[in-house]
Amino acid sequence: MPAVSLSPRRQRGGRYIDPTMATTSSTLLDSRAMMRTLRRMADEIVELNGGTDGLVLIGIQRRGVPLAERLCAIIGERESVTIPTGALDITLYRDDLQTVGPRPVVGPTRLPWELEGRHVVIVDDVLYTGRTVRAALDELADFGRPARIALAVLIDRGGRELPIHPDVVGKAIDVIPGDHVDVYVEELDGRDAVVLARRSEEK
Repeated sequence: MPAVSLSPRRQRGGRYIDPTMATTSSTLLDSRAMMRTLRRMADEIVELNGGTDGLVLIGIQRRGVPLAERLCAIIGERESVTIPTGALDITLYRDDLQTVGPRPVVGPTRLPWELEGRHVVIVDDVLYTGRTVRAALDELADFGRPARIALAVLIDRGGRELPIHPDVVGKAIDVIPGDHVDVYVEELDGRDAVVLARRSEEK
């Protein structure tokens, strides 16, 4: 008996793609706009924390890490200080780990200093459901008790499933389910850009 396909969709990168759907994309931030946005975010982070004393920026793997490093560089240049930066791989702390795949480790967690009494800012590229940030909070709890934890994201696309709100936002947009936001950084992708990809039915 011949095999019968139960779905016209094909799988790509762990997601099922409907071949009847076409993708169109538009650039939300080009490289210059992205740099301007990061500069503004850096100023807001300093203002939020009342200065730089005890300030630590921690990026979520993967693209949150280079974004955190850039924000630290901007703050350091403007305030003439050195801001510690670290990295979190929150994969094993996710509540949807079973959907990640058989080899879920993305990158190292790197926190080479004590968190006690620090003002920690978690940095990520896109805030969506809030589950990534919750996992980051769970992991940070294993490393100490900061005086304060804040959240800075380059893009807030809405669609929250958990009561998590960013303190510093580069750009807030409304993205409908099925569409997605791609953040590209020079360190990993060879270019800086934020692109909105929309799926629309072909006619």
